[in-house]
Amino acid sequence: MRQLGLCVTSSGSLRVVKRRVVVLGLDTSHFTGQRTWSDATLKRAVAQAHSWNELLSAIGIKSNSGDERIRVKAHSLRLGLDLSHLEDQPREAPSQSHAKPALRNLREAATSLAACWFSLCGFEPAIPVEPTVYDLLVSMPDGIKRVQVKTTTYNGKNGWMIQVGRRPYSIGNNARLVPYDPDSIDLFFIVDGDMSLYLIPSRVIGGRVGLLLRAYSKYIVGNASGLMAPRPNAA
Repeated sequence: MRQLGLCVTSSGSLRVVKRRVVVLGLDTSHFTGQRTWSDATLKRAVAQAHSWNELLSAIGIKSNSGDERIRVKAHSLRLGLDLSHLEDQPREAPSQSHAKPALRNLREAATSLAACWFSLCGFEPAIPVEPTVYDLLVSMPDGIKRVQVKTTTYNGKNGWMIQVGRRPYSIGNNARLVPYDPDSIDLFFIVDGDMSLYLIPSRVIGGRVGLLLRAYSKYIVGNASGLMAPRPNAA
């Protein structure tokens, strides 16, 4: 599109170019887009590999993450490639005795922790159906509150540090952090790496994008560290 002097974000121009490519019978299999491998490379790798690890390694993907595998699988299906011969590495099925909470999962668990805390307080939490700037709506005696849930596992020399700003949409997600509009958020529910729970009114944060949580200890409303380890002498 750039070589033709056309706008790369114009879907209309892109459709016209694609139709013309088909009419001319041009081969675009070498186009990789954001990929580091071509269709030809993938075809060779699928034919030679015996496992997913071998396949991903052959096309230059070091991570055997679920997202990378789904991406390669979807592209292989579009090319009509048979992946049934690929073997997975044997995985030990998780069991109750081996389950162990980890801080790396804190971000995914935090909204549930917040909802549980509000429920234990007798308030009714709800998760918005559509994406919004807040994570929970909570019915409280003085009205419905919009709650943004944040977590941190970064412990600096002065204590737990947390980012409480947001990044406006940008390609690559590298935009500068900006504060939340205080008219859009009523409360921040924060969980730190010690599993301390903070409930901070948005007006207290007042346009900041980063906090040293030690300075907000008076807003601690609980601690969920008991979830991280079994009780002593538990059967």
